[in-house]
Amino acid sequence: MLRGSWIAAVVAYVLSAGSPATAEDDSKKGDADQKGISFYKDVRPILVEQCQGCHQPAKAGGKLSLTSFLELMKGGRSDDPIVVPGSPEKSLLIHEITQQDGEPPAMPRKRPPLHAEQVVVIESWIGEGAKDDTPDSVKVQFSMENPPTYETLPVLTSIDYSPTGNLIAVSGYHEVALLKPDGSAIVGRLVGLSERVESAIFSPDGKQLAVTGGSPCRFGEVQIWDVEKQKLSVSVPVTYDTVYGASWSHDGTLIAFGCADNTVRVIEAKTGKQVLFNGAHEDWVLSTVFSKDSSHLVTVSRDRSMKLMQVKTEQFIDNITSITPGALKGGLMSVDRHPKNDELLIGGADGMPKLYKMYRTKARKIGDDYNKIRDFAKMAGRVFSVRFSRDGGRVVAGSSHDGKGQVRVYQAADAKMLWSLDFDSSIYSVAFSHDGKTVGAGGFSGKVWLIDVEKGAVTKDFLPVPLAAAN
Repeated sequence: MLRGSWIAAVVAYVLSAGSPATAEDDSKKGDADQKGISFYKDVRPILVEQCQGCHQPAKAGGKLSLTSFLELMKGGRSDDPIVVPGSPEKSLLIHEITQQDGEPPAMPRKRPPLHAEQVVVIESWIGEGAKDDTPDSVKVQFSMENPPTYETLPVLTSIDYSPTGNLIAVSGYHEVALLKPDGSAIVGRLVGLSERVESAIFSPDGKQLAVTGGSPCRFGEVQIWDVEKQKLSVSVPVTYDTVYGASWSHDGTLIAFGCADNTVRVIEAKTGKQVLFNGAHEDWVLSTVFSKDSSHLVTVSRDRSMKLMQVKTEQFIDNITSITPGALKGGLMSVDRHPKNDELLIGGADGMPKLYKMYRTKARKIGDDYNKIRDFAKMAGRVFSVRFSRDGGRVVAGSSHDGKGQVRVYQAADAKMLWSLDFDSSIYSVAFSHDGKTVGAGGFSGKVWLIDVEKGAVTKDFLPVPLAAAN
């Protein structure tokens, strides 16, 4: 266990240089210097990064949650106190994260031990009296037993239909709502740690749900839920910002996602183990999709590129889109793959959905955009979401411009526009129902609109979460 003057030296270094948490708010660094170690700014981020995967309200290993001061002090299954203010040597938390009798730390389980500086911060905080400086505004912690209450509807960033056709998943605040496909009833509310949910996508068999999100400028998280049990199976903390664009491999064993640190990652769905890391992009990676056989991964980014990567080797293979400056008029935000072949539908800032071949069959030449198959008619504003129908015959796209939204359906084979609908609110997510007869759309208003695909008319709109005013 760390003791003596070296502790003071490391603490001084941490407070002067800044941990990932203090770097969020340099303007308050002076307060930390004067007041010592802060739970909220210094200790909590370490616990979130290292421990939240197994110790959070939705997945409390040992009946212990480490994501808030109150939960930490409440303790778990063990009779030994997790934290004894003023006595690090009597605190089970320190015992678990440090070597004991020459044996490696017991926690985090199956992960590398905490860095020495992180141990020093936690130990010093306990030694200073384990004081709570959590702002009152964030002390409320939501859980399955204490779901959010809404006075206004959340912005909807993700809508997905179950492949079995019995559910629709809609993003909310700290949660994903599971509803009957017609919106007639809420079947479940999957409440997790991440306040922002950026994507919620069903596995190929519909038994699991991959959720990406996090808390802006604090942490990113991938959640994997058992849909039938409505139970969090795996939680993977990653980076210091929200993460985006979940996609499943064809066999449901892998999950890909993009990050705001410009990286792309793939994890095992069963364990959360990272199996791919690639930093080829130069800006946020917002959407991902696997090839039909899952040997390759396709990613799109705000850097105006769609890239191809080999999963097994983690290598960047090709820029699928043209690399000619000005060929793409803005970042890309969404990608989907044809369900029967390796053709790619993309949408982005230029407002024009496009279809591309995944694999290059001709040597690249400066100025070419050889992999592009066709353009679809330009939409108003930015295209935030594109999806194929289950049979691949149609595509849907949703866009936003000046607070207004637009949804269009095209024929995939020839880009013929079948219909276009305008909305008084930005559209951020669209999806076809299992049978392809309905499009679900949502965005800034917080409503879900159901659109008849044959008629191009809204048949219903509903609220995906309960409003307090409506009770």
